[in-house]
Amino acid sequence: MYIVTGGAGFIGSGFVWELNRMGMRDIIIVDNLNCSEKWKNLVNLSFQDYEHKDTFLEILEKDKFPGVEAVIHMGACSSTTETNADYLIRNNLRYSQRLAAYCRKKRARFIYASSAATFGNGQAGFSDDPEQIERLKPMNMYGYSKHLFDLWLHRLGWLDRAVGLKFFNVYGPNEYHKGEMQSVVRKAYFQIQETGKVKLFKSYHPDYAHGEQKRDFIYLKDCLKVMAWLVEHSEVNGIFNLGSGRADSWNNLVEAVFAALDMQPRIEYIDMPEAIRSKYQYYTRARMDRLCSTGCPVNFHSLRQGVQDYVQNHLALEDPYLG
Repeated sequence: MYIVTGGAGFIGSGFVWELNRMGMRDIIIVDNLNCSEKWKNLVNLSFQDYEHKDTFLEILEKDKFPGVEAVIHMGACSSTTETNADYLIRNNLRYSQRLAAYCRKKRARFIYASSAATFGNGQAGFSDDPEQIERLKPMNMYGYSKHLFDLWLHRLGWLDRAVGLKFFNVYGPNEYHKGEMQSVVRKAYFQIQETGKVKLFKSYHPDYAHGEQKRDFIYLKDCLKVMAWLVEHSEVNGIFNLGSGRADSWNNLVEAVFAALDMQPRIEYIDMPEAIRSKYQYYTRARMDRLCSTGCPVNFHSLRQGVQDYVQNHLALEDPYLG
């Protein structure tokens, strides 16, 4: 049995799709559907049951799910602008601690979502070397909540039987419900449909021209391949970056969307909200050497390839969901 928390969400539902492709159906999905549209991500998937996140832990800890082989913990508050620290501690730290303790006790595989937000402004670099973890200083409460859990596992010595994945900028199918946290690829696609152009934030850093701020963009389907490999290789443990290993500009990203639509780029640069200017990351790039050294296949899509697949084989279709 596999348990996927956040299983109706972006990466979680994608991983259930990947498990189905591997022939696995004995899956418990944990999430909070509430009044969201996330349920649409589940329609094409095959799984055993759904549990609400608020009641799941109590059921789990009473051993109501025998034979759990792995818990893939993608469930959390993923909003980088969330300011309620108590809420983030409950959802991103305490909940994760209880799941990790259960997996430790039951000797089940535990794979969870950390975040590139733990690196803060990047001044300490983007190395996932475990010796560097104490040096990181996140810039927002979301990143700090993720960092606290990484530190907790590290200090307990529990990373010998767990995998944390520091996701960089993931884009791909099944993200439509994420509101402002949707990728710029999806936002750009619909801006182009509506106005024929895309709006990007101006740069406020002298070393970066407008739209030349750089990010490590990684396609969802590449993330899922890595996660599937890690499920099958329990000898590989620790915290790893999960990005493309490349830094591409926002201009490059938007140009890739226009190219997928066979259109000439039209970009308008707009003011960045003052509230985020001091916390804005101008450059991210995952160091992928540690993950590569494990033998994990990391031959990922290029930015153009990933965007083209997402736009033409998902966003442009009436049924854009994985499955």
